[in-house]
Amino acid sequence: MRVALAQIRSGTDPAANLALVGDYTRRAAEAGAALVLFPEATMCRFGVPLAPVAEPFDGPWASAVRAAAAEAGIVVVAGMFVPSGDGRVTNTLLATGPGVEARYDKIHLYDAFGFTESKTVAPGRDPVVITVDGITVGLTLCYDIRFPELYVELAERGAELITAHASWGTGPGKLEQWTLLARARAIDTTSVIAAVGQAYPGDEIAAVGPTGVGGSVVASALGEVLASAGADPELLVCDIDLAAARKARETVAVMHNRSGFPHTGRAQSLA
Repeated sequence: MRVALAQIRSGTDPAANLALVGDYTRRAAEAGAALVLFPEATMCRFGVPLAPVAEPFDGPWASAVRAAAAEAGIVVVAGMFVPSGDGRVTNTLLATGPGVEARYDKIHLYDAFGFTESKTVAPGRDPVVITVDGITVGLTLCYDIRFPELYVELAERGAELITAHASWGTGPGKLEQWTLLARARAIDTTSVIAAVGQAYPGDEIAAVGPTGVGGSVVASALGEVLASAGADPELLVCDIDLAAARKARETVAVMHNRSGFPHTGRAQSLA
């Protein structure tokens, strides 16, 4: 499977960000990718009120993403915000394209490093997988990557590729943690991890919240870095050897050896 990671730099104008989605989707399709991944907060960057920009899941912004995916003939996964009904929003992934229509609401909210996402964002509850070209793909958002039990749950549901979509916060060691966590979740589950982040927006914007550090990365089922990006906007295209991933899952056998072990993590209660 060929996968594209669209490391964009979202701004505060959803229409301008939608134009980026259209552009990168076309480029990914031209590169032969079956799946193009956009970051968390593709619709609008963090650091501004989210409720005024949030739209229904069937609203005009999401509908335009669906149209771009249909026109390009490629599955698109992109971050948006949807009204939650309690004055907050959900931090949502829209997955759409040939044979795919799904929604994932972020389960683990970023109440860490001095940021309180739960004030403005309502949590999701359900892990989500999709099928792209016959391959089961799990979906996760940003802070989720620090919770291995969710990734194990997705792998147990058959995911061979798990995506992580982030707007990662800056700070000492944060970029290194992002890369390390992606590789660790790959090793935990013997799954390929495709982790796409927002490009670094500059020091002034980065100071307002988790607005991206770049560093998008694809990790093999053995935790090897297959492809990686720098800090700036980039379309990162990577061919994933699923036969090698399946062999790793058989050889390392952590998923098999985990069978029957009682789960104590949150993912079990949500499954």
